[in-house]
Amino acid sequence: MGFACGFVGLPNVGKSTLFNALCKGGAVAANFPFCTIEPNTGIVPVPDKRLDDLAKLEHSAKVVPATMKFIDIAGLVEGASKGEGLGNQFLGHIRNVDAVAHVVRLFRDSDVVHVEGSVDPSRDLELILTELMLADLEFLQKKIERGKKQARSGDPELKAELDLAASFIADLEQGRLPSYDREDAKLDRIAKSMQLLTLTPAFVCANTDEEAFRNFGQDEISRKLIADAAKHGMEVVPVCAKLEEDLAQLEPEEALAFLEDIGVEKSGLERVIATGYKLLDYITFFTSGPDESRAWTVTRGSTAPQAAGKIHTDMERGFIRMEIVSYEDLMKYGNWNAAKTAGKLRIEGKEYIVQDGDSVFVRFSV
Repeated sequence: MGFACGFVGLPNVGKSTLFNALCKGGAVAANFPFCTIEPNTGIVPVPDKRLDDLAKLEHSAKVVPATMKFIDIAGLVEGASKGEGLGNQFLGHIRNVDAVAHVVRLFRDSDVVHVEGSVDPSRDLELILTELMLADLEFLQKKIERGKKQARSGDPELKAELDLAASFIADLEQGRLPSYDREDAKLDRIAKSMQLLTLTPAFVCANTDEEAFRNFGQDEISRKLIADAAKHGMEVVPVCAKLEEDLAQLEPEEALAFLEDIGVEKSGLERVIATGYKLLDYITFFTSGPDESRAWTVTRGSTAPQAAGKIHTDMERGFIRMEIVSYEDLMKYGNWNAAKTAGKLRIEGKEYIVQDGDSVFVRFSV
């Protein structure tokens, strides 16, 4: 599994339509608030040309791509932090994802009523973030109240937790997403244990029609959205659900030709996946042979034993060494043995940091 990405946004902004287009899913998409009550889930393969190339090189009988999970979460309304709409049920679902795509509406359709009465993606983004901030603010204030009673013990861990919570409250009260030194391992561990909605890695998914997609970044409304999202450190990814639905009906070669015809390099699905990988600092390594070629996802900075553990826990427990040839060298020399003869095969131990594109063979003993 690559990562779980939750679609979050106001009702009637097209979350379920996008979900269906990207996942070829069967979520109900209709013109009324809270059409989605329980989250819909879809698993999609992560497109990676490198895996296809390695599979052809090895004449692999089976090809297994990395995957990601899309979760279509029920629509948020103003007051969700106080229980309006689906309230706590909605907010609880957000805590179970690795990354959040804040879906805002750029498409215009008189048949689909916007709950706020007009199309204004920047306003919608601020409304979503405000509700998440208010929910986290209330959570942190209660946490500090409870912690004060225990603080008399002088526990340094508790003090660090309360100090961090107080700094988060200061950020939220100023309308800022909370921040801290993520390079500090202790702070990072404490912050993640809080499971704050506003600390979940996030980007903005702009749901466009075909005209808005073609002009994205050139018209005033999309430029303002890009600027407003940047203030919160978020990237904006435009996706046209209609275009994704059309692409889903085509063979890969036809889809590529279709994108070239309209002057687009990547589909919306590829853009969303690439943005999520960048947000979470994920990389891909490969195992490849006649039986199977497979892509594996790990966090950048993972050691060889940690990566081996993704393949099988026994490999991490009994790790001896990792034999590695880069994807580029395999393509250059044509196969593993030729790359080895050319001196491109590396033997790495437990301290090795796995790199994006490594093709690996793990030696282990249990």
